[in-house]
Amino acid sequence: MYLPKHFECPDPALTLEIMRTHNFATLTSVDADGAPFVTHLPVALTQATEEGDKVVLHFHMAKANPHCAMLREKRASMFAFLGPHAYMSPSVYADLRRVPTWNYIAVHAYGQPQELAENDAKDALLKSLIAIHEPAYADQWRALDEKYQTMMMSAICAFRMTVTKLESKFKLNQHRPEARAAMKAKYGEGKGTADEQALIEWLTRITPA
Repeated sequence: MYLPKHFECPDPALTLEIMRTHNFATLTSVDADGAPFVTHLPVALTQATEEGDKVVLHFHMAKANPHCAMLREKRASMFAFLGPHAYMSPSVYADLRRVPTWNYIAVHAYGQPQELAENDAKDALLKSLIAIHEPAYADQWRALDEKYQTMMMSAICAFRMTVTKLESKFKLNQHRPEARAAMKAKYGEGKGTADEQALIEWLTRITPA
């Protein structure tokens, strides 16, 4: 993605935080005709120490989804994670020669997915997603009879992807220090929408001064 130097994430840990917090991601691969194919899905993120502490993404989709076949063909793929985003008014500037903009946080993760074909691996993936989204459901899943669990898992394909390239863009107008105070006054402390407040919180974190 287009990533000016002043919008690069200042800390890799913040990139991972966005990926974990906004883990309903967009997976894009290229089909046999060279056209993009997209699936939206939840992702579980880990760091594999045996792979040099690289970021590893685990995910699944319906077996009927044509994307499964593309991934089995080892087509290059990219996950997009979109964090908070919101319109920003030019009213935060004293100078009237300004225009509106859209502030946002986005992360792109690239790699080549590998299929997890065994039921044990699929089960571990599902349990990791349950732990993220509804831990109380774990006991109910374990209590389901084995035949039903096997049937459910046979209807999905599961994958892991070691991230080979990671890009993160924190477009928060942090390169405009003259507007920071006005932005915080206009959108922070409960005055803006949830996304506007989140963006101001992130701006404060990466530019505490």
